[in-house]
Amino acid sequence: MEAVAERKIALPANYTPRHYQIPFWEAMHSGIKRAAKVWHRRSGKDTTDLCFMIDQMSKRVGVYHYFFPTHTMGRKVLWDGIDYHGKPFLAHFPKEFIARRNESQMKITTVNGSMFQVIGTDRLDIVGTNPIGCVFSEYSLQNPKGWDLIRPILAENDGWACLNWTPKGMNHAWRLDKMARGNPKWYYQRLTVDDTVNVISQEAIDEERLSGMSEEMVQQEFYCDYTAGAVGSYYGRYLSQLWKKGQIGNVAHDKHALVHTAWDLGIGDCMVCWFFQVCGNEIHLIDYYENYGEAIEHYARTLAERKEENGYLYGTHYAPHDIGKRELGPGKTIFESAQEAGLEYHKLPREHRVETGIERVRGILYRCWFDAKKCEQGISALESYRKEYRDKYQTYSDNPLHDWASHGADAFRYLSMALGKITTKRGCTLEEIEQMQIEAGLK
Repeated sequence: MEAVAERKIALPANYTPRHYQIPFWEAMHSGIKRAAKVWHRRSGKDTTDLCFMIDQMSKRVGVYHYFFPTHTMGRKVLWDGIDYHGKPFLAHFPKEFIARRNESQMKITTVNGSMFQVIGTDRLDIVGTNPIGCVFSEYSLQNPKGWDLIRPILAENDGWACLNWTPKGMNHAWRLDKMARGNPKWYYQRLTVDDTVNVISQEAIDEERLSGMSEEMVQQEFYCDYTAGAVGSYYGRYLSQLWKKGQIGNVAHDKHALVHTAWDLGIGDCMVCWFFQVCGNEIHLIDYYENYGEAIEHYARTLAERKEENGYLYGTHYAPHDIGKRELGPGKTIFESAQEAGLEYHKLPREHRVETGIERVRGILYRCWFDAKKCEQGISALESYRKEYRDKYQTYSDNPLHDWASHGADAFRYLSMALGKITTKRGCTLEEIEQMQIEAGLK
């Protein structure tokens, strides 16, 4: 196959970096393998990262993935999207560099054999091929598990990754910001409108205010303010307070207290489980698990493994009211399948208004202590759970956004409902624990 260099294809096409984008190119060309770019709205995040990816595709043949929070967003923003000049983003691929283009899979194969694909991290089945270069666009809105799954693959392949975002509260992106900021192995850059002179005028920002954009949103989108990101978030400021108070850290498993679980059960979607203990007036979140596309037997085995590894003595497994109606297959519900797998669920009553449950969660968070390591994914879900934003009206609706974060948040809402059914006793005596272990066949 004729080499790209021999054909003298100009890569990328139709692109000249702005002055503030050049340091990123210089750092990555110097050998840096990781980049975190906290750039304001309309600063050219995706144009820059896409063009860098195209440049790399010509130099090292391999698989390149461009991740968005959802598959739909990836198609809308990048695959079918156009930039502020009115040009399609994909026009940065020179026509002579493209060998094949697959519309349904949002995939481009180039003449030198590299493969580019747009993927959504709303599905956890994103691992399969071996990418050597990845972009995570709007990482602050993404399921952080996507980065966790891809990271070891890139390490093995000596690959690179660029993560870009505008802040959306003090969530997983904020924590990555703090890590990357002082890490010599990462390129880090935070750009507000004050740093990118003449890209967005003060008049344009004032016009956004006049058209209805709140001041919190202005600070978030144009000045990269993490603290303003609580706007639209149901639990963001509550979790922020827990971090400050030290209620998110190392939470030990109390062997004198039962371990209860609260679930969000999906079919063809995420299944989520919070592991918690009620210790006096405190609620200890000691573990969290979520997965995608697995049979109920998998989750039963996971509970058994947690029990074996950590010595969990289970109390009650709480599930949503419709567990007895949701089918896994013809004539078999999740409840029936779970029973066959040895997992007994307690069905919670139906909650007619999600808003009621959200307020109930807000009312118990001050009592909660989270294990930061074991519950990292669940904490990120609570921090990222937010109202649906309507771009047309530049305001939030009254409805929760259904995305990756809603699964962990829904399970926590069921947890808050279950608390009324659990004794607030500090714990059990050693004799009571021993008797329960005998009855459970552990002794």
